[in-house]
Amino acid sequence: MSKRTARFTLDPAFTVGEVNPRLFGSFVEHLGRCVYTGIFEPDHPTADAEGLRTDVLGLVRELGVTAIRYPGGNFVSGYRWEDSVGPAGDRPRRLDLASHSTETNRFGLSEYIGFLRKIGPQAEPMMAVNLGTRGVAEALELQEYANHPAGTALADLRAAHGDKEPFGIRLWCLGNEMDGPWQTGHKTAREYGRTAAETARAMRRLDPGVELVVCGSSSQAMPTFAAWEATVLQEAYELVDHISLHAYYEPVDGDLDSFLASAVDMESFIENVVATADHVGARLKSSKKINLSFDEWNVWYLSEWEEHARTVDQGDWPEAPRLLEDNYSVTDAVVFGSLLIALLRHADRVTVACLAQLVNVIAPIMTEPGGPAWRQTTFFPFAQASRYGRGEVLDVRVDSPTYETRKYGETDLLHATAVRAADGTVTVFAVNRGRTGPLPLEVDLHGLDLTTVTEHSALADADPDARNTLDDPERVTPHEVRGTALTDGVLTAVLEPLSWNVIRLA
Repeated sequence: MSKRTARFTLDPAFTVGEVNPRLFGSFVEHLGRCVYTGIFEPDHPTADAEGLRTDVLGLVRELGVTAIRYPGGNFVSGYRWEDSVGPAGDRPRRLDLASHSTETNRFGLSEYIGFLRKIGPQAEPMMAVNLGTRGVAEALELQEYANHPAGTALADLRAAHGDKEPFGIRLWCLGNEMDGPWQTGHKTAREYGRTAAETARAMRRLDPGVELVVCGSSSQAMPTFAAWEATVLQEAYELVDHISLHAYYEPVDGDLDSFLASAVDMESFIENVVATADHVGARLKSSKKINLSFDEWNVWYLSEWEEHARTVDQGDWPEAPRLLEDNYSVTDAVVFGSLLIALLRHADRVTVACLAQLVNVIAPIMTEPGGPAWRQTTFFPFAQASRYGRGEVLDVRVDSPTYETRKYGETDLLHATAVRAADGTVTVFAVNRGRTGPLPLEVDLHGLDLTTVTEHSALADADPDARNTLDDPERVTPHEVRGTALTDGVLTAVLEPLSWNVIRLA
């Protein structure tokens, strides 16, 4: 084989960990058109009796999302949960400072739970509480309204609103990005850590079985990073189960080679948070391990949003404006797939992850008001990973040709992982970061009873800027790759330039 061949070995004796289904979560925030004309549009031709777009529901099921985080995001730091319950016609209109818009509250807590139930049993609620402008008391009120069976004022109020059965929310986020100066109610690490700890302690008194996510730093680039995590966990370590991570990626100054290596940053972020959390655990002499909730991640052209934000008319508070509606290219989808690989490669500690967001707002699904819904390029890697990435992650150590990047230095052309399902089948997920040439791949299979390549699909295109649009919604789809073979325990394949690949073995 050529020196340009990428190689790795798979052996069932060497594993990372079991994939938690919550790794394939998503995020619905009251921002832009994610909710209104996204998942909820009562006047749409496909709308059901509850106003949910059934065309979108079908795509959400196909996407394979599990835990869905709600209602924010930055929105939650001004959220009054009681505005979102009861008869929709009686709910107040509020100004949303986070996205400078007007929130009608026509879609609220009950509608969110109804939406999840229509997706199917795999869709789990992940509810955020407001620790920006509110605190312990309001978090407890929301928890009691949502989860207590009956016999108290708030539980009986839920029943009076038409939801006799409790919502059964197990997974709760204690605020959002509280180290960010953009956050309403922004706090220091000590202030937030104390508030989060007291909220967690109180919520556990109401229900010892809740799972709680404490806010980590808003990104690895924040000046507060690591010191924030250490301070917060010092306060809340024994009271919480997960710490959050958020990361978004875009090409900076046209540097596509570094953009394609974005997962290098994501993996270092994960490893640095694990190291920080474990250091705090060691200091506290705790046997407990804090897991990671990567509950916001995506490709996001953030610089374009920041430019738009500078031009907003401060006197205008529109309803559900078109915000953050990035249209994703093949290049974006390859980076997106590489981020999925990074999450899978750390499945031993990343036990929750939420693609931000689900519909319209930096999303895999797009809609037109009154019109169709369609799949963005990023839809396909997520749907394939959710479908075939269930089981045990095998330890993949690549020996790959490299290329030079401005931001990360010398970087592997190959980024890959593999997941072994309960039935013994294995799926290899692989990205060729190279923009100019194909990448031969050779995988040695040890101790795996595999004889057949059942599928090799790739997302790639002669035009790396190709994308799906309202006018051409199926311009980009995965295609079959021929010539991939499994002979005498060795898998051989050729990965197209700038490609996301799914190779299934049985």
